[in-house]
Amino acid sequence: MSFAHEAKVIFVFFYDTGEDRCKAGEGPRGMLLRKTRKNVMHFTKMHGLGNDYLYVYGEVPENIKELSEKLSERHFGAGSDGMIYISPSYIADFKMRIFNADGSEAKMCGNGIRCVGKYVYDKGYTDKTMLKIETLSGIKTLGLDVRNGKVKEVTVGMGIAEVSDDMTLKVDGRDYEVTPVSMGNPHIVTFVEDISEVPLDSVGTLFEHHPAFPDGVNTEFVQVISDTHLRMRVWERGSGITMACGTGACATVAAAVAKNFCKFNTPITVELDGGCLTIFIEENNAVTMRGPAELIYEGEYAE
Repeated sequence: MSFAHEAKVIFVFFYDTGEDRCKAGEGPRGMLLRKTRKNVMHFTKMHGLGNDYLYVYGEVPENIKELSEKLSERHFGAGSDGMIYISPSYIADFKMRIFNADGSEAKMCGNGIRCVGKYVYDKGYTDKTMLKIETLSGIKTLGLDVRNGKVKEVTVGMGIAEVSDDMTLKVDGRDYEVTPVSMGNPHIVTFVEDISEVPLDSVGTLFEHHPAFPDGVNTEFVQVISDTHLRMRVWERGSGITMACGTGACATVAAAVAKNFCKFNTPITVELDGGCLTIFIEENNAVTMRGPAELIYEGEYAE
């Protein structure tokens, strides 16, 4: 299958989920699908609760901003929330770099790092089930849940949540009380009575580009269902509305605990548009996240 736009072509190969399927991976277990073309980039589309990225093993190219914008486009590209590059690391098992759909670089992605764990294990780059991944927000530890030789879920040590004092923002003529939280990337969390009434598609960008956050900010809107269940929707900096945000779910639980909506040392279910994550926060604000990682398809991009 191919899609053409401005003389660039994306070749996408779909396959079933059988044990003897043909894979287009670069790893030693993968059987490479290679065409007789030059300048071909192989990618793997994966998602964590619908938060989808294109994953590439290799060094980041010089034209990454243009490439991420083009391939992330939902109509004329492969369609994704961005691109994630994986490479060897001198200080960890692997390194990941994250590029949003607008080409900007992110420091951390909770859903993305789970998929990185699945990528390197399923493709045979490692046989370890405990991994350290280098990110721009530090080294994260992954525990892989392997079933029938494939990674199904990943537990991630997300580091320390830094919760700041509440602040009031005026957005679209309304005052919002928000809780700033850093998970290595910036978040603000606002609690609402009914999340279905939040006009996320219109106010999300206003929060992202609010003067209080000159570098932009990720915004989570949260409804408290119970002390162990939160419903969350997110507007991600550089990507807009996404189905899920792992660091946002962690920030949400940290803010909820700070406001006594939830408790320390208790598994909290965060329900997102794409599904549920389990978040656990200790009294020192160390956060652990557990959730799925899934393959969508393998593809190639050629000029």
